[in-house]
Amino acid sequence: MQEVHEDTERCVRAVRSKDARFDGWFFTAVLTTRIYCRPSCPVVPPKVENMRFLPSAAAAQQAGFRACKRCRPDASPGSPRWNERADLVARAMRLIADGVVDRDGVDGLARRLGYSVRQVQRQLLAELGAGPLALARAQRAQTARLLIETSALPMSEVALAAGFASLRTFNDTVREVFAMSPTELRRRVGKGGPASGTLSLRLPFRAPLYADGLFDTLVAEALPGVEEWRDGAYRRTLRLPNGPAIVSLRPMPGHIAAELSLTDLRDLHTAINRCRRLLDLDADPEAVDALLAEDAALAPLIAAHPGRRVPRTVDGAEFALRAFAGEEAAALVAKHGEPIDDPAGGLSLLFPEPTALVDEEPVAGLARALVDGELELGAGSDWTRAREQLAALDPAKVELIAMRALGDPDAFPRPGGGQRWRPWRAYAAQYLENRDMEREIA
Repeated sequence: MQEVHEDTERCVRAVRSKDARFDGWFFTAVLTTRIYCRPSCPVVPPKVENMRFLPSAAAAQQAGFRACKRCRPDASPGSPRWNERADLVARAMRLIADGVVDRDGVDGLARRLGYSVRQVQRQLLAELGAGPLALARAQRAQTARLLIETSALPMSEVALAAGFASLRTFNDTVREVFAMSPTELRRRVGKGGPASGTLSLRLPFRAPLYADGLFDTLVAEALPGVEEWRDGAYRRTLRLPNGPAIVSLRPMPGHIAAELSLTDLRDLHTAINRCRRLLDLDADPEAVDALLAEDAALAPLIAAHPGRRVPRTVDGAEFALRAFAGEEAAALVAKHGEPIDDPAGGLSLLFPEPTALVDEEPVAGLARALVDGELELGAGSDWTRAREQLAALDPAKVELIAMRALGDPDAFPRPGGGQRWRPWRAYAAQYLENRDMEREIA
């Protein structure tokens, strides 16, 4: 199958029409200026002979191009491919986005995937034009820019939080990628945000986004102490690699406003990635809706509320435990949840870790499988293997967990196969769920 960046004619059309739907799908490198842009860049498009199309920001940076100051390609929505697929490259990209390379190195990434370092590097280079280290470096550069522009932290702390081994490497990378020093980047936006405390960010997405349906589901399922709806925002606690956090997510025109209160700023990119995954912000809604709207049963539902997303999760193990616990979930949280302070609201607990639930029914069997490593539901899990292991525990919950925890876009937790809606059955399920709720209300 031809990758988007390999279809020159299609890419040229997207750049000339400034089509934001392709932001994140590919990047345009301009030979004359040595910059790279997102397809929707507002500047006058270069001549076709001066364009080169690359599959990732890391590939552009590795080829010696710097990020455009106008369109900020590092702030594009992510490619939908990595959340639609379950192959080695997609699993690797999800793990890199979750910070595995920064925490455990390339060896750790390969171990999580069950492949050799050489195999992982070869596959990523072939499809993305960059290996795991270059991809992680591009991610660190993006995190650094966020911290430089949204906080007043000293640059030494920004460098550490973004995952750089030294201040010199941080300075060199920022200059190379953005053609400005860290100080110049901060000067462009003023004094920056607070030196500590809450960071305010914008999470981009591909339009349309039917936010009401997405947030309604999350609020309806909210566990007391762990989640709440307050002042027009969905808020929840997060368990991150370096400490707990609280996030507030508010739907706004054109973006999701996120406020993050982190114990450790090294968790910034991981937190952002998990929030994006929770809200399915890297989806390609036009592609999904176009196929599903060919069905007469779904067409009017899509016309009424286009851009439905699949509400997912910030933690695959947490969602599976909640699904197994059912109505007992709130009681288990109250009994085993870890206390957390929330000066800005009513959150008080972190969802319990599986180790705390190995003797609690009805989740004991699942918790033991998670603790023993027999079942993996993280960002890089093998969907096929996880389904088989879940089926041995409770076949009735496999599709729901595959849809919400694993992120399989073709999972279908409803009666009947829905074969005509493949490969987007999870999205069809969202439209049907809304239809059923409206009928109940009527």
